Amino acid sequence: MIPYRGSWLDFEFDPKDLLYFRIDRRRKMPVTILLKALGYTNEEILSEFYSFDTFYLTKSGVFMRVVPERLKGEVAKFDIVAADGKLIVAKDKRITAKHIRDIQTAELDRIEVPADALLGKMLAHNVVNQNTGEVIARANEEVTEEILAKLALAEVEQVEVLFTNDLDQGAYISQTLRTDDIQDQTQARVAIYRMMRPGEPPTEDAVEALFQRLFFSDETYDLSRVGRMKFSSRTYQYKFDDKTPEWFKTLIGEKFASRRDVMEGTLATEDIVSVIAILTELRNGRGEVDDIDHLGNRRVRSVGELAENQFRAGLVRVERAVKERLNQAESDNLMPHDLINAKPVSAAIKEFFGSSQLSQFMDQTNPLSEITHKRRVSALARAV
Repeated sequence: MIPYRGSWLDFEFDPKDLLYFRIDRRRKMPVTILLKALGYTNEEILSEFYSFDTFYLTKSGVFMRVVPERLKGEVAKFDIVAADGKLIVAKDKRITAKHIRDIQTAELDRIEVPADALLGKMLAHNVVNQNTGEVIARANEEVTEEILAKLALAEVEQVEVLFTNDLDQGAYISQTLRTDDIQDQTQARVAIYRMMRPGEPPTEDAVEALFQRLFFSDETYDLSRVGRMKFSSRTYQYKFDDKTPEWFKTLIGEKFASRRDVMEGTLATEDIVSVIAILTELRNGRGEVDDIDHLGNRRVRSVGELAENQFRAGLVRVERAVKERLNQAESDNLMPHDLINAKPVSAAIKEFFGSSQLSQFMDQTNPLSEITHKRRVSALARAV
């Protein structure tokens, strides 16, 4: 996410399919730390990026709630049998579209599964013993035989696990969350502060001020009107199809639908979460990758706009110099003209018109070379 003015926010997958983020090209950190810094808990992170499978633990056996669409393409790990005893899918057979229709015709809402069907699944929520209040297992914890024994001992009747597969619903966020030992929002923001300001003590006010200034303050961050329009059209006007997972439709199409017409220049929590969701879907094999070199994703900046940016940079230097002067001991009797020095502004303007990339001798060998030179300078260099 490259703003018109402000900190760059990069996301990347590593070779192990863990998702990381960087701010201003600094050290990468697990993306779940950023989500926790925005106020999400482990359970909320999982509920945003995954659909859940429900298992019922009864005295007569273990049952799973059937969602036929999720079974297509999977290899059956057990026999799927209709209520009248008719075999629909045999064990170790791949489930086809015909099998899905048969399951829907049989109106199966739950099927009996082997007791070890839960092994290896990731829990969607903290599981609590209703009698003692003890946490038996935590969200995103892998179900083991030990946990199954605890569930049986505590007489837990229902468990929700993450729906993942190797085809089109990867466990990228879940795996990333397992590498992250940050517990809450405060710890996450302190971790980001230490990454941005190594060696400085992370006081509460300094941590909060830095985090707000990164993406949420209009003084230090601006997407520009064009940038916001392009961002919103790419993110919130997403075209869903039959293969789009339920969690993605709920997140982008319902929960964040109100963000479509927002034109503010700063980021919001919804913007960052939406980008992570779209990246996850791209990794799952759905959606289209943006081409950064396509001229439709670029914009020619006018000379006046570039000069305005240089003028702003000069004023920022003046502001910094005035603040430093005011902090000095002998600043009590100073007048405004003693504090303000306009040289940084004039130097920035002179530098722009004298030595910027736009200030070149035009190639006038022939009309074609003249046009090519103008296009190269204005559309593919500083004026982008």
